Amino acid sequence: MACCFPVILDRSMRSSFKLSKSSSSNKLNKSKSSICSPTSLSMKKKSVQENDHLVVCFGELLIDFVPTVSGVSLAEAPGFKKAPGGAPANVAVGIARLGGSSAFIGKVGADEFGYMLADILKQNNVDNSGMRFDTHARTALAFVTLKADGEREFMFFRNPSADMLLTEAELDKNLIQKARIFHYGSISLIAEPCRSAHLAAMETAKNAGCILSYDPNLRLPLWPSAEAAREGILSIWDQADIIKASTLDIVSEDEITFLTNGEDAYDDNVVMTKLFHSNLKLLLVTEGGDGCRYYTKNFHGRVNGVKVTAVDTTGAGDAFVGGLLNSMASDPDIYMDEKKLRDALLFANGCGAITVTEKGAIPALPTKEAVLKILDGATAN
Repeated sequence: MACCFPVILDRSMRSSFKLSKSSSSNKLNKSKSSICSPTSLSMKKKSVQENDHLVVCFGELLIDFVPTVSGVSLAEAPGFKKAPGGAPANVAVGIARLGGSSAFIGKVGADEFGYMLADILKQNNVDNSGMRFDTHARTALAFVTLKADGEREFMFFRNPSADMLLTEAELDKNLIQKARIFHYGSISLIAEPCRSAHLAAMETAKNAGCILSYDPNLRLPLWPSAEAAREGILSIWDQADIIKASTLDIVSEDEITFLTNGEDAYDDNVVMTKLFHSNLKLLLVTEGGDGCRYYTKNFHGRVNGVKVTAVDTTGAGDAFVGGLLNSMASDPDIYMDEKKLRDALLFANGCGAITVTEKGAIPALPTKEAVLKILDGATAN
């Protein structure tokens, strides 16, 4: 029997959007609404903006299809459940769920899935005015299997998908310039024209005085080769202010070992000599349930994880990044004070821990109150 994927979509949501034709896409013009109450705060090299805590996330937004049962291959799955996906979008929702201010910039297809994703961001208090809709390419799809231990394997459908076709002309540079932090991954570097749009967005953010946050989010199957992935990821490495990498890649080897050509991911000297650059403020290495390591110019250390029973690790790293960036949006110099940084990283670890206790990324992303509760429990134990 063939599997089917019912899409229940409220078509009335389209009344919230106005689509205007462009040469390659439809542009989303969202009616202005308040995402959160802005707080006036001065910032080095940036003038006070309307919302000085804003985090703008750039990159891919797609549909994940997850088997309805765990521990099976895609061929063995009796059915699939659809869920919104894409690391930068997960980070944006994670920040908003914690009470912060976030926006997303990226491209989806002018199709049912694309409209659904735009609406999900809006429902989760993420500014989606930077989204664009392509009339010639579909929204990206990824089939994700959940193994018995909660780890994932992927099969992607992007030939090309709309997210790969974002152009520099379609960037909402005014939105980028309003950000305190500009966050991105590496998947948007794989192909043109999105690569050029990504580089232009980074330049706009840098010139505006934004903090640049980079989570490589290694996905080897999407790159032409392993060497192309390594070269592409490292091509923008020295421009970031904050970098998060993982020792737990979901496809093959961990990101640290991969980026250092096989060296020991747990050796602090390897991390500092191979991956820390002169402009970097903070380098983070996440280790799943074991917590994370942190490196700055003046100190380094580790913060233990919060022990939970993992159901699905999807989005755990994104929840961690969202937790940290939400703290940094309020206190951008937090990396200079080791105690404050450790507190922020413990909070970020709590965000990741809660997320793995439920299936799916966005539905499992925690509120601030939930994180504080689990941390109180961990301290008590």
